Amino acid sequence: MECAGKGRGTRCVGPAKRRCARCGAVAYCSVSHQISHRSAHKEECARLEQQMKHADALNAFPFTYCQEATIEICEKLASRCSFLSKRGIHQVGMWMYECKCQSLSNSFKDLSFHNSWDLPRMLCPCRGPVSPISDHISGWEDYYRWRHIPFHSPVALLLQWPMLIYHAIQITSARISTIGTSKELRVHYVGPEKELLQLPAFGELQALFPGMRMHIELVGPAVPEHRDGETIKVGGYAQCSDTDCDCKSTSSQGSKSLDTAYDSAVILQLRRGCYHDIYRNISEESFPHLIVAPNAGIAAYSSWLPTIELIHKMNVPAVFSDYCEEACHLATRCINTVAGISFSLPIQLNPFRQPMVVEDNALLLPCYSNCFLFGI
Repeated sequence: MECAGKGRGTRCVGPAKRRCARCGAVAYCSVSHQISHRSAHKEECARLEQQMKHADALNAFPFTYCQEATIEICEKLASRCSFLSKRGIHQVGMWMYECKCQSLSNSFKDLSFHNSWDLPRMLCPCRGPVSPISDHISGWEDYYRWRHIPFHSPVALLLQWPMLIYHAIQITSARISTIGTSKELRVHYVGPEKELLQLPAFGELQALFPGMRMHIELVGPAVPEHRDGETIKVGGYAQCSDTDCDCKSTSSQGSKSLDTAYDSAVILQLRRGCYHDIYRNISEESFPHLIVAPNAGIAAYSSWLPTIELIHKMNVPAVFSDYCEEACHLATRCINTVAGISFSLPIQLNPFRQPMVVEDNALLLPCYSNCFLFGI
């Protein structure tokens, strides 16, 4: 991890191995860097100490690979690369972007679609569900049991994106008037990055919202210029690797291609730019029922402020996620201080966070993609 006192006058003298004795969430390369950072750390130390007490809860998942994907990666006994390699999906298809081996920036230029899980059918949701969805799926265990997926399957790593949308809809349903009365649900998905290269995973929304037409606007600067305005109609579920599976048949899937489905239940629209800059063009065609911002990093980017103010004026429910509780705390404090906005959803753990810890984190806090949520 990084020395918490990095950049404070003198160069780091080595790896950050000297942890704060109280919170244990930050570390330093030397005593001098710890002393120079003391005044800045004093305000956050007690808060980080409380957050570190929740580490066991953050690392708790129902999967057989839980230890490997959490504690062993944190302790450098395993890595994302080794996890993926062990399952034959390292540098393959949609899994290619789950480690640091592949550059995201170069991949965005191509943005090709790989409509396969690259897993055998028993390990992935390549077909529709065999039973109706229950009233509420509360976490990964409920979801896997409903979809009859064994708990050693890694598909949750990619399904975090549609499940974030599903969970956001569930926790804001009281404010979304269309639920139960309309067959269309419009979501503005702000700031997509890696998921732009994993779009077939969004096909699972068809199973989660049967009979509902999902229209999702993916808005952000990471959308390639040449794909700006493109519509992708998801006509089925991402396929498995078994050649004899009926997920390959047109009659089972409705379509074999992401791009050619005629009457899809999930429509993805790509929009390039910051949300506050292009909102008016989007809203004329598709005013949202809900706004979702994954791994937002609001406190780290000043460009979020005009977007937050716009969302507040729109009076539309918005759910933001981030990698850790501290990031959400800093975001809510920033929003409240600068814009004076109150929160309809307090900071809370996302039961559908990605079940693999972030590598080489700046804090010793366990961090996961889409780990915590809050809403306005």
